[in-house]
Amino acid sequence: MAQHSPRELPEGDPFGAHTLPYGVFTTPDEPGRPRVGVRYGAYVLDAAAAAAAHGSAYAGLLDRPSLNPLMAAGRAVWQAVRSEIPAWLEGPYFHPLDEVTLHLPFEVADYVDFYASEHHATNAGRIFRPNGEALTPNWKHLPIGYHGRAGTVVLSGTDVVRPSGQRKAPADALPTFGPSQRLDLEAEVGFVVGTPSRTGTPVPLADFREHVFGVCLVNDWSARDIQGWEYVPLGPFLGKSFATSVSAWITPLDAFDHARTAPPERSHPLLPYLDDAGSEPGGIDLRLEVTINGETVSRPPFSAMYWTAAQQMAHMTVNGASLRTGDLYASGTVSGPEPDQLGCLLELTQGKGPWLADGDEVTITAWAPGPDGARIGLGEVTGRILPPVG
Repeated sequence: MAQHSPRELPEGDPFGAHTLPYGVFTTPDEPGRPRVGVRYGAYVLDAAAAAAAHGSAYAGLLDRPSLNPLMAAGRAVWQAVRSEIPAWLEGPYFHPLDEVTLHLPFEVADYVDFYASEHHATNAGRIFRPNGEALTPNWKHLPIGYHGRAGTVVLSGTDVVRPSGQRKAPADALPTFGPSQRLDLEAEVGFVVGTPSRTGTPVPLADFREHVFGVCLVNDWSARDIQGWEYVPLGPFLGKSFATSVSAWITPLDAFDHARTAPPERSHPLLPYLDDAGSEPGGIDLRLEVTINGETVSRPPFSAMYWTAAQQMAHMTVNGASLRTGDLYASGTVSGPEPDQLGCLLELTQGKGPWLADGDEVTITAWAPGPDGARIGLGEVTGRILPPVG
């Protein structure tokens, strides 16, 4: 354990006092004791130890192997704990980041993925339906989504095994089985639910902050060839469920107050439960960067997303579906209007490839503007492609 507080951060470090994301870690001397930490620069603050030393009423929520107990405690507790952390930064409760082991920060209850970027949906639609309408008739009226697999949400840094499945090109007479030949990345932003809701009770736009604990980066890997054969009529299944990578760090939603921005102008009138004209700005000015093997291939802007996270939550629950602590929902691929702002290889290569090869490593990073010129960081999400099993 470091014997001093690393107060002097490099200029522009996105993990300063305005960010303070939560994760779960273990140390070499206590490998069987995962507990909550807070990232500060290149260090991890042992939040459980610091809270106990300061007599915090919330110490018990932090000396736990996941964020779920803290998340379930509700927004008033989230704000109270966050207000106490600056005092803890003065103490000796730090571990160098490169000396700890990070763990999946929360127990994933359910996973939902949306399709909220008009630029991505339009580009993909032109590739999939070159002779038809790029956007489906429902796209401007509701946030389209699908229900994914919670069990295959994995921690950043986990290798991704190339999936196998059925594939059928248009010219093929019959489907074949084998490893995906069109493996893709999807740069996304995820929202982690803290406070649950009751079955049968929709969650309105105005209650977004009461339920969403924090934000993380997501790579929802996609096997385009498997997906292309299976998705009619029920949507993605095996082409998406093999792995979804998430960051080790969950940045509290309140950290992005200075980055809130209005979403793009809506071209169609919205039904009342989705109408956010009188709400706080629902967009977040996040600037993503995607690299493959260390080379930057795209810088997608999250501010360009047509459907906001609050609208996604409202739509996800409008039928009475409940929220659970640990629910994760993601934005879908983040793409902007420019050629260097596309969030997947499908768009970047116009569907022609090249696709991800075995051994390729994909990393997504992001930051948002904070107060007084500070940067608010999101923990990176990275994954390396391994050959198929067998």
